[in-house]
Amino acid sequence: MDSLLTNGIELSYLVAACLFILGLKKLGSPATARQGNSIAAVGMLLAVVATLLNQQVLNYGLIAGGIVIGSIIGVITAKKVEMTDMPQLVGLFNGLGGAASALVAIAEFWRLLSLGETLSITTSLTIILGVLIGGVTLTGSLIAFGKLQGIMPGRPVIFPAQQIINFAILAGFLSGSIYLFVNPDPNIFLGLVGISLVLGVLFVIPIGGGDMPVVISLLNSYSGLAASAAGFVVGNNMLIIAGALVGASGIILTQIMCKAMNRSITNVLFAGFGSDGGAPEGDGGAVIDGAIKSVDPEESAMMLGYARSVVIIPGYGMAVAQAQHSVKELADMLEKKGVEVKYAIHPVAGRMPGHMNVLLAEANVPYTQLYDMDDINPQFDNTDVALVIGANDVVNPAARHDKGSPIYGMPILEVDKAKTTIVIKRSMSTGFSGVQNELFFKDKTMMLFGSAKDMVEKISSEVKEL
Repeated sequence: MDSLLTNGIELSYLVAACLFILGLKKLGSPATARQGNSIAAVGMLLAVVATLLNQQVLNYGLIAGGIVIGSIIGVITAKKVEMTDMPQLVGLFNGLGGAASALVAIAEFWRLLSLGETLSITTSLTIILGVLIGGVTLTGSLIAFGKLQGIMPGRPVIFPAQQIINFAILAGFLSGSIYLFVNPDPNIFLGLVGISLVLGVLFVIPIGGGDMPVVISLLNSYSGLAASAAGFVVGNNMLIIAGALVGASGIILTQIMCKAMNRSITNVLFAGFGSDGGAPEGDGGAVIDGAIKSVDPEESAMMLGYARSVVIIPGYGMAVAQAQHSVKELADMLEKKGVEVKYAIHPVAGRMPGHMNVLLAEANVPYTQLYDMDDINPQFDNTDVALVIGANDVVNPAARHDKGSPIYGMPILEVDKAKTTIVIKRSMSTGFSGVQNELFFKDKTMMLFGSAKDMVEKISSEVKEL
């Protein structure tokens, strides 16, 4: 009977792993993302049930209580959190995942120590890795949350000899780890836990707000690696597989986002790129000559309503104003007038991977109208109006030619090639890079100043009258 149960659990883990892989595959496309999420959720449910059938699980009452409390918190959080705060929520989830993995490693160390068992090198290594990755993920995610929430400054926090101090602390962790292999001293172990938490803080504070989407993706990968390490600690194959999948997918996404910014991961982590995004002028790049041409909602409506093709470029400003539903309504009106409407999505638009896709999906924008950067850029030459809603750095033409700009070489949405560009923005403030946008001074660019939602709604009202 025990053998049959064990085989059933392992078979369930295998099926769950296959569902995870299939779910990840479907998450790669906006059209199948919801289905992929459901498939992965079924896989996780199967894995949890199989684990609870394991006879080593003794206190079902405590587990049931945790499930109920966690479910209540999850439902309330999911219903109350604004879409603009989703990056912060993802950051917190990453941190909690890291904390759970670190706690598993700590608990296993104390369990073995209390039983008087000798820790093998393999066991000690997995426990140390669980503590290190989990601790870094926890505090690093909390710092990322603080930067995104505005609790901490979004700009990089730099101090003298920062890298030397980081290296010294890391060397201390390695030295303590080596000592722990020889002598499992509880005090040394607690010191390693503390160092891992400090390393997480030092890891994220020198990274600017402009790189937070990459940091969130990287920390998501770390949380997966921490879970995989926890799986090795407790000898659970499912946890190892699930953690490895999350870790690998997070690394791949991080690489994709770095490529979208034409920067290496080391540059993201150590260059101190980005600012609070509110300065009127940047410190890098060439001085921009030219006059700003303003436009009102009525003129904007005429240009959009009589165009043959319109490409909408959403950015963080749209997310802040919660304008996605208003944008969808405007697009529907334009389509009724025979205008071809498309949406151009930059990989790092917003403050987390896929931010714009999530917002537009919430507004029921058809997946067929969403175009990634490589597909839409060749079409801007034949676009009558490019409507930029709250995007900044991802449409800055300086990235193509200004070698003095911090965003030089970053692939952008080439909206300046459209016949006319309308930019909806509250002010002339810079983006996360801290540099002024050359697009705003182009002859074919019209600036419509105001909240994205208010301006889009006013444009929609004027379009109705055409």
